[in-house]
Amino acid sequence: MSENWYINFVKTSLEVIENSHVPLRSSKFSKNKYTQHQLLALIFLKEKIGNDYRDFTELLPNWTTITDILQLEQIPHYTILQKFLSRIPALTFRIILKNIIRRLHLKGEQIKITSIDSTVFTSSYASHYYSKRINKTRKIFIKASIAIESDNLIILGWKFSKIPVHDSQHAKSLINQVVRITKSDYFTMDKGYDSEDIHKYIRDIVKAESVIPVRKWNGNIYSGKYRMEMIKNFNQVKYGQRNMVETVFSVIKRRYGENVRSRKYFNQIKEIKIRMLIHDMTL
Repeated sequence: MSENWYINFVKTSLEVIENSHVPLRSSKFSKNKYTQHQLLALIFLKEKIGNDYRDFTELLPNWTTITDILQLEQIPHYTILQKFLSRIPALTFRIILKNIIRRLHLKGEQIKITSIDSTVFTSSYASHYYSKRINKTRKIFIKASIAIESDNLIILGWKFSKIPVHDSQHAKSLINQVVRITKSDYFTMDKGYDSEDIHKYIRDIVKAESVIPVRKWNGNIYSGKYRMEMIKNFNQVKYGQRNMVETVFSVIKRRYGENVRSRKYFNQIKEIKIRMLIHDMTL
């Protein structure tokens, strides 16, 4: 991509961060050398480029226009960016996500179809001693579930897990994240999310329609009221939009990879969130 594209990306990042009311300083005792806006915009750019921290900071002196936009008097050491990512609250990323969604949607505008699904990101980081002892690289798997608007591929919510969990355990959290921001006519999910409780929650509490195929056990269907209605009135056309969430996962992994670089679990989650924020910002 051209330098102009990266310049526009940095400007957009700063605008989003400022409009999300991220404080300039983490506390009144913070050093005045760098602001949170500068460091967060740099981390967004680093993730967009796909470099590690050390390589990224070595590139920055060549991008004088970008450092001027960020008003950087000095290039930060790569460890400053690493420590900043560890320090920034996870809630900050959710606030930024809400702001981006509201920029893309007018307040109160209803979404036609929300699709939910999950995927796995990996980290191959392990200590040198551990890798040498087992004679192979240990992989860590992170389960990521998201809710998207199927028409415009906007990520509306996320949920993560370090240990394997059933898809349905993430469903209500994702649904709630969506309805706190906007309304949706339909929620589409694959069979992994099929349960009477989820159908009931979407229809009675959220006041929307669920489109989730009903599972069979040994060729039999054990159904409640809502699952029986789903069997009779399953909307195949609406369900076809569920594939859009797989498209979003494919785009993110193709552009930024499915591996995360951070060593700590909570920083790995933040890396994935940043990739998802960049996805929404660049739609």
